[in-house]
Amino acid sequence: MRDMAFSELELAQIDKIVGGLCRQRTRPELRNKLSLEYQVKRHDVTLIERRPHWDGSAGITEHGIAKLKFTRSTGQWRLLWMRADLKWHAYKPQSSHPDLKDLVSEIDADPWGAFFG
Repeated sequence: MRDMAFSELELAQIDKIVGGLCRQRTRPELRNKLSLEYQVKRHDVTLIERRPHWDGSAGITEHGIAKLKFTRSTGQWRLLWMRADLKWHAYKPQSSHPDLKDLVSEIDADPWGAFFG
Protein backbone atom coordinates (compact mmCIF):
# COMPACT_ATOMS: atom_id res chain seq x y z
CA MET A 1 0.00 0.00 0.00
CA ARG A 2 1.35 3.41 -0.99
CA ASP A 3 1.52 6.10 1.71
CA MET A 4 -0.91 8.87 0.70
CA ALA A 5 -0.12 12.53 1.17
CA PHE A 6 -2.69 14.84 2.76
CA SER A 7 -6.16 15.18 1.24
CA GLU A 8 -7.60 18.58 0.32
CA LEU A 9 -9.71 18.48 3.50
CA GLU A 10 -6.66 17.71 5.63
CA LEU A 11 -4.68 20.49 3.91
CA ALA A 12 -7.50 22.94 4.67
CA GLN A 13 -7.42 21.87 8.34
CA ILE A 14 -3.63 22.27 8.43
CA ASP A 15 -3.95 25.76 6.94
CA LYS A 16 -6.60 26.70 9.48
CA ILE A 17 -4.55 25.50 12.46
CA VAL A 18 -0.89 25.84 11.46
CA GLY A 19 -1.45 28.68 8.99
CA GLY A 20 -3.53 30.42 11.64
CA LEU A 21 -0.58 30.36 14.04
CA CYS A 22 1.70 31.70 11.30
CA ARG A 23 -0.70 34.53 10.45
CA GLN A 24 -1.19 35.37 14.14
CA ARG A 25 2.56 35.54 14.82
CA THR A 26 3.50 37.49 11.67
CA ARG A 27 2.90 41.21 12.10
CA PRO A 28 1.76 42.65 8.75
CA GLU A 29 3.98 45.75 9.04
CA LEU A 30 7.07 43.54 9.58
CA ARG A 31 6.23 40.77 7.10
CA ASN A 32 9.16 41.63 4.80
CA LYS A 33 11.55 41.60 7.79
CA LEU A 34 10.28 38.59 9.76
CA SER A 35 7.58 36.06 9.02
CA LEU A 36 6.48 32.68 10.25
CA GLU A 37 5.39 30.36 7.45
CA TYR A 38 4.77 26.67 6.98
CA GLN A 39 5.56 24.11 4.32
CA VAL A 40 3.89 20.77 3.70
CA LYS A 41 5.91 17.90 2.28
CA ARG A 42 4.29 14.47 2.22
CA HIS A 43 3.24 13.93 5.87
CA ASP A 44 5.46 16.64 7.38
CA VAL A 45 4.39 20.17 8.22
CA THR A 46 7.36 22.42 8.98
CA LEU A 47 7.12 25.86 10.60
CA ILE A 48 9.81 28.16 9.24
CA GLU A 49 11.02 31.59 10.29
CA ARG A 50 11.94 33.69 7.25
CA ARG A 51 13.99 36.89 7.39
CA PRO A 52 16.49 38.79 5.24
CA HIS A 53 20.17 37.84 5.58
CA TRP A 54 21.70 39.32 8.73
CA ASP A 55 24.49 41.07 6.79
CA GLY A 56 22.17 42.87 4.38
CA SER A 57 23.12 40.75 1.37
CA ALA A 58 20.44 39.71 -1.08
CA GLY A 59 18.24 36.76 -0.25
CA ILE A 60 16.23 35.26 2.55
CA THR A 61 17.29 33.10 5.48
CA GLU A 62 15.00 30.27 6.55
CA HIS A 63 15.25 28.58 9.93
CA GLY A 64 13.17 25.60 11.02
CA ILE A 65 11.11 26.25 14.17
CA ALA A 66 9.02 23.09 14.56
CA LYS A 67 8.11 20.01 12.57
CA LEU A 68 4.84 18.12 12.83
CA LYS A 69 4.90 14.60 11.38
CA PHE A 70 1.69 12.68 10.79
CA THR A 71 1.63 8.89 10.96
CA ARG A 72 -1.50 7.78 9.16
CA SER A 73 -1.44 4.21 10.51
CA THR A 74 -1.66 5.44 14.13
CA GLY A 75 -3.49 8.72 13.53
CA GLN A 76 -0.86 10.47 15.65
CA TRP A 77 1.00 13.72 15.08
CA ARG A 78 4.60 13.90 16.35
CA LEU A 79 6.16 17.19 17.39
CA LEU A 80 9.84 17.86 16.82
CA TRP A 81 12.05 20.87 17.48
CA MET A 82 15.41 21.88 16.02
CA ARG A 83 18.22 21.87 18.52
CA ALA A 84 21.52 23.75 18.25
CA ASP A 85 22.98 20.79 16.33
CA LEU A 86 20.52 21.72 13.52
CA LYS A 87 18.83 18.31 13.73
CA TRP A 88 15.19 17.59 14.51
CA HIS A 89 14.55 16.04 17.94
CA ALA A 90 11.38 14.79 19.62
CA TYR A 91 9.84 17.48 21.81
CA LYS A 92 9.83 15.53 25.08
CA PRO A 93 7.17 17.38 27.08
CA GLN A 94 4.53 16.41 24.49
CA SER A 95 6.01 14.39 21.66
CA SER A 96 2.81 13.08 20.09
CA HIS A 97 -0.93 13.62 20.09
CA PRO A 98 -3.86 12.70 17.85
CA ASP A 99 -5.04 16.33 17.71
CA LEU A 100 -2.93 18.72 15.62
CA LYS A 101 -4.49 21.69 17.40
CA ASP A 102 -3.10 20.59 20.78
CA LEU A 103 0.44 20.38 19.44
CA VAL A 104 0.17 23.74 17.68
CA SER A 105 -1.07 25.24 20.96
CA GLU A 106 2.05 23.81 22.64
CA ILE A 107 4.24 25.45 19.98
CA ASP A 108 2.44 28.78 20.46
CA ALA A 109 2.72 28.67 24.27
CA ASP A 110 6.38 27.50 24.04
CA PRO A 111 6.65 26.84 27.80
CA TRP A 112 10.22 25.50 27.51
CA GLY A 113 11.54 28.11 25.02
CA ALA A 114 12.25 25.41 22.45
CA PHE A 115 10.57 27.08 19.48
CA PHE A 116 10.78 30.85 19.85
CA GLY A 117 13.45 31.15 22.56
